[in-house]
Amino acid sequence: MAVRWWQEAVVYQIYPRSFADTDGDGVGDLDGIRRRLDYLAWLGVDAIWLSPIFPSPMADYGYDVSDYCGIDGVFGTLDDFDRLLADAHERGLRLLLDWVPNHTSDQHPWFVESRSSRDNPKRDWYIWRDRPNNWVAAFSDDLAWTLDDNTGEYYLHHFLPQQPDLNWANPQVADAMHDVLRFWLDRGVDGFRADVVHLIGKDPAFPDDPVERLGQKRVGFHEHASTHDLLRGIRAVLDGYPGDRMMVGEVNLTGAERIVAYYGHGDQLHLSFNFDLLFAPWDAKVWKAILEDIDAVYRAADAWPTWVLSNHDQPRHRTRYGSEPRARAAAVALLTLRGTPFLYAGEELELEDGVVPVERVLDPDGRDGCRAPVPWDSSPSHGWATPDPWLPWPPEPERRNAQRLRDDASSILHLYRRLLRARRASDALRHGGMRMLDTPEQVLGFERKSSRDTRVVVVNFDDAPADFALEGAWHVQVASDGAGEGEAFEGRLAVSQALVLRQG
Repeated sequence: MAVRWWQEAVVYQIYPRSFADTDGDGVGDLDGIRRRLDYLAWLGVDAIWLSPIFPSPMADYGYDVSDYCGIDGVFGTLDDFDRLLADAHERGLRLLLDWVPNHTSDQHPWFVESRSSRDNPKRDWYIWRDRPNNWVAAFSDDLAWTLDDNTGEYYLHHFLPQQPDLNWANPQVADAMHDVLRFWLDRGVDGFRADVVHLIGKDPAFPDDPVERLGQKRVGFHEHASTHDLLRGIRAVLDGYPGDRMMVGEVNLTGAERIVAYYGHGDQLHLSFNFDLLFAPWDAKVWKAILEDIDAVYRAADAWPTWVLSNHDQPRHRTRYGSEPRARAAAVALLTLRGTPFLYAGEELELEDGVVPVERVLDPDGRDGCRAPVPWDSSPSHGWATPDPWLPWPPEPERRNAQRLRDDASSILHLYRRLLRARRASDALRHGGMRMLDTPEQVLGFERKSSRDTRVVVVNFDDAPADFALEGAWHVQVASDGAGEGEAFEGRLAVSQALVLRQG
């Protein structure tokens, strides 16, 4: 079977508010992204994913959509988007949009109509009940239901009250959301990241959660069989377009077996996120167990895994791991695993979470730190049109910025670039098989192999050097600290060092 582009690609996530501002309002915009495309092409990523850019009241910073077929004025216009898309394609970069299928804003015209009266034609586009059940919302300990005073019924919202859940059991809703996908596919987008897509199917009985689940956020365990048929309908829309359009889903569940079910038999999601490494400690035994489990489950299901270390919802991995050497070593692992890696803008600059004082906290779920703005140079405004962006800068922006690190060949930025070049040049790293190696306790090792190519990757998680012997002659292709690249591997790993090795 032919390898698909999204199996070989490295996807770069952009949180638009925090990427690059060109108009001086302190919020990143589409033109800022467009002006940085040459940087992304130089870095060597294959695709960009934009977190939501649609019109929104910003109660959840874009994940409360009031118009799925427009661009919020803070980011620009549809013309700006078309220019960005054309310029990205010109540079060989594909573009994915963040689609929010489970809920809209309470200011979306659909919901405005739905709540206007009990007999409105769009009443059944959302989920209304005379009495709430005991489901709990994601961002609080409150029920996931709010009483609408106008009509005397409760509406369901898995997240904020300003984010009412759509009723996908109504075929009109599915048709309307399919049309949203077509609107953007017709403009030329290459695919979508689907927000909490496992939530769209609901049990029509809306039973109370059992006692053992009381107080738990339902978003982390919600499943209903109807979701799979809904995903097949979504997949049919994508498959109706040329150019191998794709969708990666946020299936916020634990356990590889549960997540891989949302691939179906090649007729549902193309990819789904694995978040295991987002929550894993810096421990070789834990990482090895995760990698072995996911590789086995996905192989059995003939599905392709994904890998991610940081995103817009969780603390950055540089913050979690506590040191630059560990962040470098983690980058080597991420970009050499079997599967599709997703990078979060700024991880290649070693960015840590910003420190946000109480008076500047904005996000309803405390995620401001990982959304701190990306610094581009060492000037007071760090390459933005204002020195005072919507959130405080991350630590040390005068040192950890794109311009300064690009000028330093030993920087972590150049490590990411070397890794991306090595991956692109190697059949084994792009789509070869993976086999875990027998290693010392705090060393992670795996082989990547295709019919024409073999690589070995070793990562020392220990705070002391580690010895690791390999049969045959091996040379260091990429080292997390740059040491010994091009030289013979002598069987020793430095503290928190990771190596990509090639034979010969």
